[in-house]
Amino acid sequence: MSPELTTRALIAVGVIGASLLAFWLLQRLSLRRAASRVLGLREYHIGRPAILYFTTPTCAPCKTVQRPAIESIRARLGGALQVFEIDATRQPDLADAWGVLSVPTTFIIDPHGQPRAINHGVATAEKLYSQLKDIIQ
Repeated sequence: MSPELTTRALIAVGVIGASLLAFWLLQRLSLRRAASRVLGLREYHIGRPAILYFTTPTCAPCKTVQRPAIESIRARLGGALQVFEIDATRQPDLADAWGVLSVPTTFIIDPHGQPRAINHGVATAEKLYSQLKDIIQ
């Protein structure tokens, strides 16, 4: 391999690594910021995990993929799960407080009221169940 090609490959690996680190740090920062917001959900009850789901009426992926995935998880876990669906257009202050920039965005909240995972964009039922399974056990 030529030195120029090696240099380009190392730069590409460095950029990818830096991007992954930045994404991981932003996820942690978003979760830390959200940790102080759980008490803002009046209906939330300590002792049961929850999915906090931000959507809008015009969000097609929310209607066709995300909502059915959440309903599948709700049916699977029954009364052991709380689900809060928030219309970000009707409650923009709440969406802003949670750091929501796009929909769908879902937060997984553990039984102690702490956000444990955040999903920007569509999250499959399998992914949501895996995130919930980790905190239920």
